Amino acid sequence: MAKNDRSLGRRSLLTGAAAVAGGAAVSSALPATAQAAPRTAAAAAAADATSATSDYITVSPSDPRFPDLVRGTNQRWVAKPDYVRLVTTTAQAVRAVQDAVSAGKRLTVRSGGHCYEDFVFNKDVQVVIDMSGMTQVYYDSAKNAFAVEGGASNLQIYETLYKLYGVTLPAGSCASVGAGGHISGGGYGLLSRLHGLTVDHLYGVEVVTVDKNGTAKAVVATRDSTDASLKDLWWAHTGGGGGNFGLITRYWLRSPGATGTDPTKLLPKPPSEVFVHATAVKWADLTEASFTRLIQNWGAWHEQNSAPDSKYNSLFGLLKLNQKAGANSEIALLTQMDATVPDAQALLDDYLAAVFAGVSATRQAMTQRAGEHAAMPQFAKPRTLPWYIATDYLSGGNPTLYGKYKSAYARKGFSTTQIKAMYKHLTRTDYSNGDALVQIDSYGGRINAVKSGDTAVPQRDSVLKLQYQTYWTNPADEAKHVAWIREFYKDVYAETGGVPVPGDINDGCYVNYPDKDLGDAAWNTSSTAWNSLYYKDNYARLQKAKAAWDPKDVFRHAQSVRLP
Repeated sequence: MAKNDRSLGRRSLLTGAAAVAGGAAVSSALPATAQAAPRTAAAAAAADATSATSDYITVSPSDPRFPDLVRGTNQRWVAKPDYVRLVTTTAQAVRAVQDAVSAGKRLTVRSGGHCYEDFVFNKDVQVVIDMSGMTQVYYDSAKNAFAVEGGASNLQIYETLYKLYGVTLPAGSCASVGAGGHISGGGYGLLSRLHGLTVDHLYGVEVVTVDKNGTAKAVVATRDSTDASLKDLWWAHTGGGGGNFGLITRYWLRSPGATGTDPTKLLPKPPSEVFVHATAVKWADLTEASFTRLIQNWGAWHEQNSAPDSKYNSLFGLLKLNQKAGANSEIALLTQMDATVPDAQALLDDYLAAVFAGVSATRQAMTQRAGEHAAMPQFAKPRTLPWYIATDYLSGGNPTLYGKYKSAYARKGFSTTQIKAMYKHLTRTDYSNGDALVQIDSYGGRINAVKSGDTAVPQRDSVLKLQYQTYWTNPADEAKHVAWIREFYKDVYAETGGVPVPGDINDGCYVNYPDKDLGDAAWNTSSTAWNSLYYKDNYARLQKAKAAWDPKDVFRHAQSVRLP
């Protein structure tokens, strides 16, 4: 999709890190070796107190900004709240939540606006609390960790962490996704096979909660919390999903095992340079046999090369199985890999040879858009790029489209029945949409070095992750696009009741790609409930945290954690 968020990171770096009262004075004239001065929670509070915006901003339906603030990236969901509150400090967030609770109004919280379902923008919401004014990213010396406010975007986080400290997070590739929901749902991206999930580096969280008396307050919970209830609150944010326990104002990030107080050593360092490669095969050149071989190869390669200590941990691929729509339709493969590891070029060549072995179609340049990524013909041969430039370039997103999404984890390659279903629906002649696909991502590696219960993300032995996607521009066409993706998904998982029930191949669904159909008996005919597909055996502990920290169920949506 068209890039539209490249300015976000630059704005964060210059106005976020540099211009904060009590923070570091950073400018573009700093030498490359300079670091931002540490900032503490006390300094942040002082900045809050002296902010030019001393109170939250209220946007009502008569305000010209209102239409922009009552919808997210998915244009399917538009709300009609009584008002939107934009907050810039934790204190304002507490007041905004308290105001809504005291007035008996249904509230939801917006971070980056990328929720795939109507969990934020729906017919019942009366108050939206918008976090887009809380975007600071800084080193907090008191916590000896990096603080990231809930409204910061992925690209803002990457740019600040990398340019000021030389570190990063293994988080998502879409630039404008907000930290508030992304991190709490687990978070993964192109560096996750090398460094694990985003939440594997979560040290603490600041959350505005509402107690049984209806009183809002900010609570800080960390992985070092000795109070069991606080520890549960921290753990619930390591994959429990957004909108469940409270309003997230701030995260603190520090890798487990990191020692000392040098901020440049507290989070992973990305590769200095990476290979970026994009290749494609034309649907017109593919037989069903060749398609089957390609999918089998993809699964087999990941089964063989996804151990926590694999020499391929720095390689992340995105196989984009675009729906066949016209003579020029393509299946595309995007790959990023650390270009500095020993024998990097040979490893990349061997991977490509293995994936396309026995596939009769000729590989060529990627000339068609595929999901969030535009055509990339200039990467038909692997190119070496600095890591941050590659990260910026590969980020995507288009906030003008309507969309429907589904997800699945895979513990190994696909069954014959699953591959046949993929081929059937991707080549249907009664449905033609160049913006419909299933993207099968590399997974495993260091992600699978963590135990299932150590974080709220239970899927810790998968090697692939799937995202089913369809997009459209005319709202009148919704029914046919939603029907296609529902039928596609149901057929792929026909052997397990239409959903990826955990078992030998499948391992449930990703909570950050929410899908309300998982709770609909028409599309989930298995005996496995939606909460078990997301959380498996971790759901009971999430319910315990819910009962302790949101006993009045203030923070809820169609698939929020239920009170026990």
